[in-house]
Amino acid sequence: MPAGSYSVETLTTEELDPRERADFWTEQIGSYQSRMGFRYAQSDNFRGETVRQRTDTYQLVKYRSDEIEYTRTLRQVRQDPDEDYRLLLPMSGEIVLRQDGEEARLTPGTAALVTFASPFQCLQSDAIDAFIFTIPAREVDGRLNARSPVASGLNLSCGLGRIVGSMLTGLHEEREHLTDPEFNAVSDRVVELVCMLTAGDDRPDTPGQLGEVETMVRRHVRDHAADPNLTGTTMARALGWSLRQIQLALQKAGTTPRELIREERLRLVRDHLLCAKCEHMTITDLAYSAGFSSASALSTTFRRRYGVSPREMRQSMR
Repeated sequence: MPAGSYSVETLTTEELDPRERADFWTEQIGSYQSRMGFRYAQSDNFRGETVRQRTDTYQLVKYRSDEIEYTRTLRQVRQDPDEDYRLLLPMSGEIVLRQDGEEARLTPGTAALVTFASPFQCLQSDAIDAFIFTIPAREVDGRLNARSPVASGLNLSCGLGRIVGSMLTGLHEEREHLTDPEFNAVSDRVVELVCMLTAGDDRPDTPGQLGEVETMVRRHVRDHAADPNLTGTTMARALGWSLRQIQLALQKAGTTPRELIREERLRLVRDHLLCAKCEHMTITDLAYSAGFSSASALSTTFRRRYGVSPREMRQSMR
């Protein structure tokens, strides 16, 4: 077909000798994407299939496969530069994506925007069924006025997110009836909505709605302050909001997710120090029970907040 024209390609490992399937998948997916590493849970009989739609600007791949891990190392980033983004959207199964110290655990109804310009690790469960949508970097960076990090927990179960999922599904289902400009036009709209989600433009914009988010967040932090893994990201995932929405609501209240979690943990320790029934707990016990990594971390933060150490406050109450 002429350069720049819309095309649809399919591939499957089903007709190959089971011993050749992993090598075939590595070669074909390597031609779709930039250089990556492939680690197969079962390499002697790997099953996978893809439907690839593309123009000179965008690429949408719908794929199913057995369990596999994809990696992109710093060396591969340097050897095969790729500034573009991929939107990962599982329809079934689970994808765990790690990049730049962040982790996105994706299940149906969630998505992540990841750049190939940085190393990553992408673990995909058995019987994964997902979309991977390639977006030119200029389309994302220009709208966001900055490079975007891994956007974990993009909610595609409602609102703008649900529309994004429906549009990608529609592009796939109508693949045989689209033209080059039609595919690009719909893809442009998808990118616009994805950037709105990433930037948080789907956030509630009235004081009442922001107050509702703040109330939910404060209640969640109160109930889970002792969890050492509690972060703004895990909170957003649990509540079904984007991290940006939570940040905005707390910003209106004069705080941040990190500050709110720290304040609640300090309050928990202080309450225990003032409680006669908790006198048997050591400072280390109090630290771990409130989600602090160590007694010294607690003491430093506690003194900064209250002007005395936990031990000094306990002694003053006797």
